[in-house]
Amino acid sequence: IANEAHWNMRRKSGEPYIIHPIAVAKIVNQEIGLGARSITAALLHDMVEDTDYTLDNVKRDFGAKIATLIDGLTKISGTYDKEASSSLQAENFRKMLLTLSDDMRVILIKIADRLHNMRTLDSMPEHKKMKIAGETIFLYAPLAHRLGLFAIKSELEDLSFKFRQPQIYEEISSKLKLSERKYYNLLNKFSLPIIDKLSKAGLKFDISSRPKSVFSIWKKMQAKNVPFEEIYDVLAIRIVFDPAPDISEKTQCWNIYSMITDSYLPKPDRLRDWISRPKPNGYEALHVTVMGPEGNWIEVQIRSRRMDEIAERGYAAHWKYKGDTAQ
Repeated sequence: IANEAHWNMRRKSGEPYIIHPIAVAKIVNQEIGLGARSITAALLHDMVEDTDYTLDNVKRDFGAKIATLIDGLTKISGTYDKEASSSLQAENFRKMLLTLSDDMRVILIKIADRLHNMRTLDSMPEHKKMKIAGETIFLYAPLAHRLGLFAIKSELEDLSFKFRQPQIYEEISSKLKLSERKYYNLLNKFSLPIIDKLSKAGLKFDISSRPKSVFSIWKKMQAKNVPFEEIYDVLAIRIVFDPAPDISEKTQCWNIYSMITDSYLPKPDRLRDWISRPKPNGYEALHVTVMGPEGNWIEVQIRSRRMDEIAERGYAAHWKYKGDTAQ
């Protein structure tokens, strides 16, 4: 139905318009973790606004619940004053969205829509790029953060930064890639004693490294008034464990913390305990910064599997743990 409704429509890139709703549906499912109703709404999300397919048609063909989602998405599209992009106006709009939306899935699908638009922004005219990138950094990235979608929030910030400050973005991005290569062997060396201790303790776990986002590094450079070379925690180690049923997740996080600090000197003022008191958006983790084998400060993030899923998928993950699979 979506393909037929958008049959003669094309995006600015020249590709068939249906590519966009399909991509949004994939983000909704694979990156946010929503289910069948949300996927359907994502596929249909532009039809009432852009085609002859009406809300009554949606209700007839897909039922009242999906029609309600489409109605919410259509109303949101006409609400934001795109000519104004001040942080105050954006904050007021975010509050209004979170207050007025009866179903948070409407907001999550809208964020997925914006993420795909940002990923394909190159084909837009320059003035449109600036306007859309401005909306994204002021409105959509903070919304994603508030809903616990940290990976999406970071990508939205980086994509916006890429279009708004292309030279600075490219400079930091290039240095970050060089740092990844430089620290690859160091991080492997750093991880070995931790892997050994966790394995001997009988834990099932994954350990990985990841670079900080370009935008977050730039913010640190600005806040500290230092060059890239003086930002020491551009890479982080993440430990995600499968919790034992007879021990609390909090206790297991602190047990892992003890194993890490048995091997490496911690930096106490950089300890972040978000398991005793999670962030307002639900984020839970224990962050510790320790001195690595070659004198580098390295951040280690400790999460249970549940904490990790909530950190990656935010609000949507809460539905999973409540048992709502229709979503």
